[in-house]
Amino acid sequence: MNDQPERWSRATVYPDMWADPADDPRDTDGDGPEGELATLLDFLSGYRLTLRMKCEGLDPAQLARRSVPPSTMSLLGLVRHLAEVERDWITWITGEPLPKVYGKRDADFHEAVADQAVVDAAFADLEREQAAADAALAEHTDLGERLPKDGIAVRELMVHRIEEYARHCGHADLLRECVDGRVGQ
Repeated sequence: MNDQPERWSRATVYPDMWADPADDPRDTDGDGPEGELATLLDFLSGYRLTLRMKCEGLDPAQLARRSVPPSTMSLLGLVRHLAEVERDWITWITGEPLPKVYGKRDADFHEAVADQAVVDAAFADLEREQAAADAALAEHTDLGERLPKDGIAVRELMVHRIEEYARHCGHADLLRECVDGRVGQ
């Protein structure tokens, strides 16, 4: 008896992909974005969408399922963590500290429980914090401009944002596979 789910994918064209190219909302026809800032924003948008895709179709218990002890990581915890991170980036941009979204340290993961209200709030929090960080950064279109917190350049902050989502999308790949066996890019 094996309690590991069987690996599967919805993709039929390339079975190692998350979705067939024609069904993947991250793939766009035509030319890529023009310019460095547009390219950075496009990559960030793609990773944000990937995280949401990795969570689609799961119930609260599946979203809150922890990876392996003693880790507190779960897909729901990642969503909450990234809402917290987006809030922190606003502080980097404005130089004005903001309170944590979930209060105490590590509450983003520790309080990611299997409750539909918690799930709904987490996705709403993430959307709100992403919009707020995007709006704060939209006022700084010069990628070489230094921001108040630690004098970080806008370019470096954008790359850091992409890196944070990319890293956690890698975690999400493994977490999703543990939940129901679904694999893919």
